[in-house]
Amino acid sequence: MSAESPNTPVLDHDVVLWSADEATRTGRPLLVLLHGYGSHEGDLFGLVPSLPDAFAYAAVRAPLAPPFPTPGHSWYPIDGLDGRDPSHVTAAASALVSWIDRVAPDVPVGLLGFSQGGAVSLQALRLQPERFAFAVNLSGYVTPGDLPGDATIAESRPPVFWGRGTADEVIPPALIDHTTQWLPGHADLSGRVYPGLTHSVSEQEMSDVRVFLEKQLETLGG
Repeated sequence: MSAESPNTPVLDHDVVLWSADEATRTGRPLLVLLHGYGSHEGDLFGLVPSLPDAFAYAAVRAPLAPPFPTPGHSWYPIDGLDGRDPSHVTAAASALVSWIDRVAPDVPVGLLGFSQGGAVSLQALRLQPERFAFAVNLSGYVTPGDLPGDATIAESRPPVFWGRGTADEVIPPALIDHTTQWLPGHADLSGRVYPGLTHSVSEQEMSDVRVFLEKQLETLGG
């Protein structure tokens, strides 16, 4: 179980989008979808028809509201002096782990996140390496700083897919450089760089993600 502090946000169970009802998802591996900054749970849920149907899917809503006039929701603040503060990413990841502990305590769980959601997915993997089977990080990054699970990850090397575009001007170069250096030493990395892709997801990337997920299903016996 994860440890929560008074500053840990809480995910709203009532706004989660599920690909299957509780009866038909029982026992199936779960893939949790984490949207990006200023978006919502319906964003990545639209990808579900193009992904392997052996998974049950849950698209969750980030717990914070960005400053006006940005719409949607965010996992952590990126404005002002606290922008991309590692402690805020960790708090978001802790909230995610707590929610997963409640709704899926006994099934294999993978994470798929875009941008902020990608950063949170990797942070959750680092917080609870034994809890997650793999992570998919689309246009995101690894948060700088050390976490207690990093040594475990470096030894177990969980599967991670990291995709990004050469024309992505949203994620700072320093974070891309950090991720490029960190992931190969801590994960069984499937890395893809897509020429001309901006801060978005392409059909080719989703095709590569599907191949990655099908490989994970083979490992899980799904």
